Amino acid sequence: MLQPLTTWLSADRVFKGLCAELSQAPRARALVLVAARPYFVATLQAALKRPQLVVCASPEDAARFAEQVEAWHHGTPLLLPEPDALLYQSTLADSSAETDRLRVLNLIMSTKNPLVVTSVPAMLHRLPTPGDFKNTTSYVKVGAEYEPYRLLREWLGLGYLQEIQVKAPGTLAHRGGIIDIFPPAAEMPLRLEFFGNTLESLRRFDPATQRSEGLVTSFEITAARDLIAPMRGRTAPLDDIDLGGLNPEMAAALREAMTRLRDGDIPQESWFFVPYFNDASLLDYLPNDTLLTVCAPEQVAAAAAELHTEAEEIRANRVARGELPRACPRPYFTWDEMAPALAGQRRLDLLDWEAAPEAPRLPLTPAPSFAGQLPRFLEHVAGLVRDHQTVVLVSHQAARLSELLEEADMPAPVLSRLETPPPGGSLLLVQGSLAQGWQQADADHVFSDNEIFGFVKPRRALRTRRSATRQLLKEVAPGDYVVHVEHGIARFTGVVSMRPGGREREYVTLEYAEGDRLYVPSDQIDRLGRYVGAGEQAPRLSRLHTQEWARTKARVSEAAQAAAEELLALYASREVKAGHAFATDTAWQREMEAAFPYLETPDQATVWEQVKADMQRPRPMDRLVCGDAGYGKTEVALRAAFKAVEGGRQVAFLVPTTVLAEQHYETFKERFEPFPVQVAVLSRFRGSAAQQAIVEGLVAGRVDVCIGTHRLLQQDVTFKNLGLVIIDEEQRFGVNHKEHLKRLRTEVDVLTLSATPIPRTLHMALAGVRDMSTIETPPEQRLPVKTFVAQTSESLVREAVLREIERGGQVFLVHNRVKSIGYEANRLRRLIPEARVDVAHGQMREDELETVMHRFSHRESDVLVCTTIIESGLDMPNANTLIVNH
Repeated sequence: MLQPLTTWLSADRVFKGLCAELSQAPRARALVLVAARPYFVATLQAALKRPQLVVCASPEDAARFAEQVEAWHHGTPLLLPEPDALLYQSTLADSSAETDRLRVLNLIMSTKNPLVVTSVPAMLHRLPTPGDFKNTTSYVKVGAEYEPYRLLREWLGLGYLQEIQVKAPGTLAHRGGIIDIFPPAAEMPLRLEFFGNTLESLRRFDPATQRSEGLVTSFEITAARDLIAPMRGRTAPLDDIDLGGLNPEMAAALREAMTRLRDGDIPQESWFFVPYFNDASLLDYLPNDTLLTVCAPEQVAAAAAELHTEAEEIRANRVARGELPRACPRPYFTWDEMAPALAGQRRLDLLDWEAAPEAPRLPLTPAPSFAGQLPRFLEHVAGLVRDHQTVVLVSHQAARLSELLEEADMPAPVLSRLETPPPGGSLLLVQGSLAQGWQQADADHVFSDNEIFGFVKPRRALRTRRSATRQLLKEVAPGDYVVHVEHGIARFTGVVSMRPGGREREYVTLEYAEGDRLYVPSDQIDRLGRYVGAGEQAPRLSRLHTQEWARTKARVSEAAQAAAEELLALYASREVKAGHAFATDTAWQREMEAAFPYLETPDQATVWEQVKADMQRPRPMDRLVCGDAGYGKTEVALRAAFKAVEGGRQVAFLVPTTVLAEQHYETFKERFEPFPVQVAVLSRFRGSAAQQAIVEGLVAGRVDVCIGTHRLLQQDVTFKNLGLVIIDEEQRFGVNHKEHLKRLRTEVDVLTLSATPIPRTLHMALAGVRDMSTIETPPEQRLPVKTFVAQTSESLVREAVLREIERGGQVFLVHNRVKSIGYEANRLRRLIPEARVDVAHGQMREDELETVMHRFSHRESDVLVCTTIIESGLDMPNANTLIVNH
């Protein structure tokens, strides 16, 4: 986007001298640099034309640095992720982190002059040797002869997991003469089709739809796990493993795991064997002339020391419990162990001002901040332009800035990227994102949203999830329950091939009650659906050759008919009643939307356009917005509420709990603060006098937006001019409340938000009775929820809490007994004195509970020991670990 600006720094005298020094014999050098480090690294990479490894202290710092350097770098920086598992962790880690790491290692070895960014935990992790990594690579080519089962055995030995359907990297599937495989280094999985032993075709396919996306003639298959050596038959280190000090249960598990490794299989305890087989580091994968750039070396060294201290504490606890052998080696390198390799590198330390005042420094300093004071900012830019200095503005609100600049007689067209270096004294406006602006020698200036508006929208990874409705039927595993439209509930047992009439066909085998079987031809698979029932109890299988299933369908049909008649009357009246058509967007609406501190995902933008179109039609809106927690439903509600208020109408926002009402109140109040919008919250956290004042304000029209629980539905609450009702998690309201909500749908616009809509609501939306929108784009780097079941252990709780705190997160610890919850909190404080612990439960005084939740939501506490009060839709984006204490 901004690569041409690297010419500014490449002409600097100090920078040229530094490049000359770095081209000489390997040794460590230092440079003072307090701003524009991603810009400097990209410029250095272009000037030296050699591999470069950038080391940051934490994984979060590394991810931010890789994201920022991309704006200046001509290629794509490679971010090596850290191991997902805790050190010495005895449970399975997220396999996606491992496959991502293998993908990056493959790119490092195959890319000329790569720019690699990593963190201390990732750099110190033990890896297989580059030789082992290369030797596991195999190639498949169309027209060549392969024995399919031999390929399957080979790839399973490389760590691939066999699944029914390939969806994630590191998995494979086998169906007759077809093998699907998803190598970690591939963008898409591959489908191999054989005729006998001849590979007839090789094609990429979409893992969501399973549809082909194009043919290829050959492809490279790489390992799917980083424990490679034993899978290649080199198991000698297993003979030297000393299991002394283990408890009998753990010793037996590891002996069984060693047997599986000798057989070329991957045991669950593979984490244990990594330090016995992997003795290479990241530096071994890079060429000898690689430049090692260390950001804030004192922070990097401190992070390495902290990692070692934490790991040694975990190790000592597990050795004492007999879960680790006394002689177990470390699964990582210490900073001291890395010292010899680091000493032989060309190394550049990027320091702060005070770290080394005698070191050379570049003329790069932070840009001045204006924090939303736009008149002062425009005046400053005008002065720079008058002095013939070059100014580049990089903003996600470029269209808005362009209007302001034009009004100030400084026209600047919006560019999507820079193609050439800007001439001196020019003013350029680029649509994009930078974390920080800077200036060089009082001649060249770059401003980001951070300096202009006071915040920067973090980038989101646009990794959309395909809707499951695109697939007629998901594949089911043997033993799953299915429903045949004509014969009822059965158990799926597999797929068989038969030759009726001399022609071979595939049949789905279903098992019914009393041992009856039904074979469904593959061309009739549309008659089957996965059984979905309430609770975990297994359904009763239907009986063939009876009227049982017909009677069941008749009863369901009658109930559906009664519900349909009720809904028909309700929605018929809604269609004929005239609603309020809100006006098109105003300047204030656009300004409020631009203040959203994140990048809108494509789904968010689409859903907002649908809601906006509904509100601008002269018909009451009734739209359901579905999306997981954190996907952006509240932002859609904010914009809809603001549009309603600008149209002269009031807004009621219904939420299921008082705590969630307070959270939404804080959010709405903060976003609407620059505008003349009065927001109030009506819940039990407010005293009777305050509640009465709010009710009177609603009647008089002084309150524009009222957020509240079921208290909003009581008889004494009336609105002067209600125009929009927003309902968060409608399924949590009672029957009487829903009857009141039904009547509202015929009079005002209704917007319903839900992560888990009840089947009836979802069916109405799918049937077209209610409008429905879905937000399926996950937040950046969102990972699936992982659940571990373990025996109660103080050391395990301490490890999990400390790890979450160290990554900047928070922890819920659920203890659903109010009588002993205080004792549990005190026990946790003694166990983890480093953590700030608070307690929350439903029997606390309103003001006390409000204070606790305010502290936790503002990150003034690290651990919340609580009851199941948290299940009522709390929005805590930093609370990523949940510990349930039975």
